[in-house]
Amino acid sequence: MARRRRVLGGLLVGTIGLAAGGLGATVFIKSPAQAAAEKAAPPQDVLTAPVEHRVLSDTLVTRGSVTAAQTVTVSPGGPSDKSIARSVVTKVRTKKGASLSFGQVLLEVSGRPLIALRGDLPSYRDLQRGSQGDDVAQLQKALTELGYGIGADRRGTFGAGTEQAVTALYQSRGYAPLSASVRAQPSGTEAGEKTPPTPRTAASGPVVPSAEVVFLSSGPLRTDTVNAVVGKEAGDKLLTLSAGRLGVRGFVAAHEKGLVHAGQKVEIFSEVSGEQATGSVVSVADAPAEAKKDGAPDQGGYAVTVKPDRALPEAFSGQDVRLTIEAATSKGKVLAVPSAAISAGADGRTSVTVQGPDRAQHRVEVRTGMSGDGFVQVIPQASAHLAAGDRVVVGTDGGARKQSPE
Repeated sequence: MARRRRVLGGLLVGTIGLAAGGLGATVFIKSPAQAAAEKAAPPQDVLTAPVEHRVLSDTLVTRGSVTAAQTVTVSPGGPSDKSIARSVVTKVRTKKGASLSFGQVLLEVSGRPLIALRGDLPSYRDLQRGSQGDDVAQLQKALTELGYGIGADRRGTFGAGTEQAVTALYQSRGYAPLSASVRAQPSGTEAGEKTPPTPRTAASGPVVPSAEVVFLSSGPLRTDTVNAVVGKEAGDKLLTLSAGRLGVRGFVAAHEKGLVHAGQKVEIFSEVSGEQATGSVVSVADAPAEAKKDGAPDQGGYAVTVKPDRALPEAFSGQDVRLTIEAATSKGKVLAVPSAAISAGADGRTSVTVQGPDRAQHRVEVRTGMSGDGFVQVIPQASAHLAAGDRVVVGTDGGARKQSPE
């Protein structure tokens, strides 16, 4: 009996094992048809997007440079004092990006100052008692604005009142004005060498050397570059200064010129700081700009002048910025679909394909209007119905996601 029980138990275990093996085989062993079906790409599905009710804008993106109304390069003139043998930078009182003010000493060359004053005319000659002209009137106005009155001097005539104002300006900055007699002293005169006394005449009063003043048209003022180094020879381009509100000058290609007009809105974006500002187109050049030479980038195209709505931050000065010009805009909200939803049938009619909640599709004939920002305005034709929120077909997902081989 014990032997029969053992034999019966073995048969039962074997039967169970065979049944389990058969079941496992059905899991891991597949027919060729089943294997092919599982490896095939899933069926294609359509991609849809909603019909929107929105304002359309046609935009043009280009680049622009932020510059001031006036840019002045300061280069050394001859020594102010003829007794000075060399032009050496002895002080630098500004730095790149610094804001400036009228009346400020910018730097010092061989112990003599360079002072910023307000004016449109560049300094081109020495001014002293007896000088007359528009440049004298400009100097007088600049002195008066700084609080140094010129007394009874007539406008445009350098007299005793202007002399007193010049002396006060220099002394308040820690310098003595040069006198006409020192300015005219031969450079060969040794320091300490006695010269005959000069009577108080036009030839011995204070003088404003052309090398000691720089006239800038309007504020705000800023320093763009500083090449002057204390102790070094006063070489070319000691400083580059800019004056006036910052503006933007961009360029558009010939085929884009007709899209840009005065008054259009512009978005000004600095990729350096991430700051954004707005402005408007002031003008578009009638003729293309000449390409830059000497290895400089070729700007080309037609210059577009942009005026910011508000004063740009000083950090924008000298930057290359992105300009997005609003070339056209719809009057209020319109019915719009992604441009990929528009199709033309064999009959030449323009339509969109609408997919309903039950995934059923039907064509809606439309007339297209303006386009912008990747959307197209659509107007349903005849009795066709199309409304915001409807889903329109814009493509298929391809359905061809490859499965990794087993």
